[in-house]
Amino acid sequence: MLKQSGNQKDIYTREVITRFELYNSLFLTLPFYQVKDTGILLPFFTAHCEKGVAKLTSPTEIIETFFRERAPEIDEREQINRLFRFIQYIERQVVLFDAIEDSSFSKLSRTDGSGTLQGLVQQIAQDDELREQISEKLRHFSLRLVLTAHPTQFYPSTVLTIMTDLIEALKVNDINTINLLLQQLGKTPFFNKTRPTPVDEAVSLIWFVEHVFYNALADIQTRLGEEFDLSNLPDGIFELGFWPGGDRDGNPNVTTESTRTVSATLRQTIFRCYYRDYRALKRRITFRGIEEPMNVLGQLMYDNAFNPQPNAANLQEEMTGLLQRIKDTLIKEHDSLFVNLVDDLALKIRLFGCYFARLDIRQDSRVLRKVFSYGLSQPSLNNGLPADKYNSLPEAEKLRLISFNEADFPCRETPEEGMDPLINDTLCTIRLMRSIQQQNGEMASHRFIISNCQQASDILQLMNLFLWCGWTKEDLTVDFLPLFETINDLKHAAGVMEILYTHPIYKEHLKRRGNRQMIMLGFSDSTKDGGYLMANWSIYQAKVELTAITRKYDIDLTFFDGRGGPPSRGGGKTHRFYAAMGEEIAHNHIQLTIQGQTVSSLYGSVETAKFNIEQLVNAGVASVLHPDQRDLLDYKEKELITTMAEESYQRFTALREHPLFTEYLENLSPLQLLSSINISSRPTKRNAGSALRLEDLRAISFVTAWSQLKQSVPASYGVGSALQAVKKAGKWACATELYKTSGFFKTMIDNCIMSMSKSDFRVTAHLQNDERYGEFWTMLKNEFDLTHAMLLELTGNKELMQEYPVEKNSIALRERIMLPLVVTQHYALQKAKTTKDAELKSAYEKLVIRTVYGIVNAGRNLV
Repeated sequence: MLKQSGNQKDIYTREVITRFELYNSLFLTLPFYQVKDTGILLPFFTAHCEKGVAKLTSPTEIIETFFRERAPEIDEREQINRLFRFIQYIERQVVLFDAIEDSSFSKLSRTDGSGTLQGLVQQIAQDDELREQISEKLRHFSLRLVLTAHPTQFYPSTVLTIMTDLIEALKVNDINTINLLLQQLGKTPFFNKTRPTPVDEAVSLIWFVEHVFYNALADIQTRLGEEFDLSNLPDGIFELGFWPGGDRDGNPNVTTESTRTVSATLRQTIFRCYYRDYRALKRRITFRGIEEPMNVLGQLMYDNAFNPQPNAANLQEEMTGLLQRIKDTLIKEHDSLFVNLVDDLALKIRLFGCYFARLDIRQDSRVLRKVFSYGLSQPSLNNGLPADKYNSLPEAEKLRLISFNEADFPCRETPEEGMDPLINDTLCTIRLMRSIQQQNGEMASHRFIISNCQQASDILQLMNLFLWCGWTKEDLTVDFLPLFETINDLKHAAGVMEILYTHPIYKEHLKRRGNRQMIMLGFSDSTKDGGYLMANWSIYQAKVELTAITRKYDIDLTFFDGRGGPPSRGGGKTHRFYAAMGEEIAHNHIQLTIQGQTVSSLYGSVETAKFNIEQLVNAGVASVLHPDQRDLLDYKEKELITTMAEESYQRFTALREHPLFTEYLENLSPLQLLSSINISSRPTKRNAGSALRLEDLRAISFVTAWSQLKQSVPASYGVGSALQAVKKAGKWACATELYKTSGFFKTMIDNCIMSMSKSDFRVTAHLQNDERYGEFWTMLKNEFDLTHAMLLELTGNKELMQEYPVEKNSIALRERIMLPLVVTQHYALQKAKTTKDAELKSAYEKLVIRTVYGIVNAGRNLV
């Protein structure tokens, strides 16, 4: 990412800060809620919180002094009511701010054209050789964005629709429309009163698939086709992936029926998109000789959009065939009039088929091992393997005994008595994948991801499960993706894959799949396991080793990264990571998850989505554009980063093992209340009925808890100690030079800096004198201060994010908006623990829950 200019800072001040102050003043005068003049009181409340935090006053004292000064006549219940009203205004302030930033996006992000498709075209305008090199690169490049149902996408579709309209009105400063939309926003509920189902979560994300990605991906693909020779790439370079309704490891409430419903919903939605485009096409193509194929196409799209049948068929080839007939007639008889409209619809059908997004299935290896053991206990499936002893056998013996025998074991709609529902669900889902492929096409559901993958038998056992469920070796049109997550698993990943590459059955399977292997690497759990530096470095090293072993066997490797959230879960400036990958890491294909608030913040509109997708495309062709700028770390540089990663790992591990670590999170953050939030159907931890253990805590809950505390532990703890250790060892000059020359290292450090910019230890400063937690809080604060100082010295800056004033200002203003929420949350947590009134305790807990929404939304990529 290029440094931002002072001009951009001025534009940001004019286009965002000034306009937010203007429209926020209008918004605060609107009388939405029960308490008169709530909006007028809010600025006073915000200022009071700011002054209190600056003085390191406890949140409890800040809130209590406000009501003593401003409303001494009201009782405790009315104080809670007032705080709820403040929260409702702040929630909508966040939406207003998001909309203003998004409406100014083109002015803020495209000043120099860097990273955009337009900038790429200008860069190669007079260089035909470079144009051909990029064309060749693109012919072997693909980009898959995978939407995941992480429970941090809080806005319902009604609010997203208002935001979309508000953005358009703000672009032209249409004050009357803005006023009406703000009034609508004020009266529109933000959250469901009931917990959503996995299908509800899927439908929420399908809003983005339908309203953003459908047009954004097609537009970029069309432009690429106009500028580069992609004639040997008939299906385009873009793919959409989808996890809601298929991800069982992420959400244990997902069932076979959920998967079936989501697949059908995706199909129906894409046909509605096609039908809308068809109607626009029909308004233009009114010529003779085209009536018959147009009518057939229209009826076909209408039936599938509005009258879907249970036994649908894959109609992709039929639709493209009809469009080709129409195009041929237009060229031959009607001067090629409106051929561009036909080409646009045909391209979308090639990109999205009858499935819209490719539905991944994911399950934990421990569950899959149970399913395989169950199969071994069935006389019709067992081929002489010891069912009761199999899982305790050494890995080599397991590999020798897996038979890959084919069978047609039936699955039951209702599990038989005593059968684990997860076992039955797995077997039924494997069969369902075959049905989905038959109806919607092979790409509709062709990947099974094995979470917590630790050994080759985890993949081979799953492959055998497919063969037990009616698939055969020859028609097994499924890709098996190991997901390596923990630091230990990442170390052994290359060894696991070499066993697979040399296994005769798996070798034959890969050959039938075009000798392509996809491997998923998880950032969330590796960060929770080893800390920020060790997680990033372990994944980098694993990629180098996996690339080497995969190239040894002449296999096309694709890394699928769980990178799409905040830096603590692998996110941040993801395109910069990809642009920095050297030749020792496979980089022909980019696949990454888009998680949580990243969905709306980076892909909330067609304009922002196109910009961020173009950034990733540019990262994909970076080896052609900048052949001398790709990272290829030498031995000394790798040794230096290893030293830092190990020092950071030791610090983070010591923190994790501190006796107060889990208790601190449980008692001082809203962690225990996250399961009460009606935004997700999943629990906050695995083994939901047991006592909290850190290894069971889901990474998203872990990161959320720290983000609510405003302490960037997952994305920064140990970094300062690591840098200090390098300096003490006399290698500081090497570290500063590495920051200047290595895109990988710089991106890792800059993302850490961004996370630290969203921290505020002043909110919890009162804990430094707490009898139980004072020492622990001080340890966190000391490491934060050390990291802050070392990062400034490393970068040569006087303040965090000095090189990126636009983002720095955005974060600062968002932090100011959310500060009253943070103070209210900590106040309510404390009151909920101390009050003896059950009704008041419930009210305070609800107050905590409501603040979580606003804090995450305001931070955009906090969790």
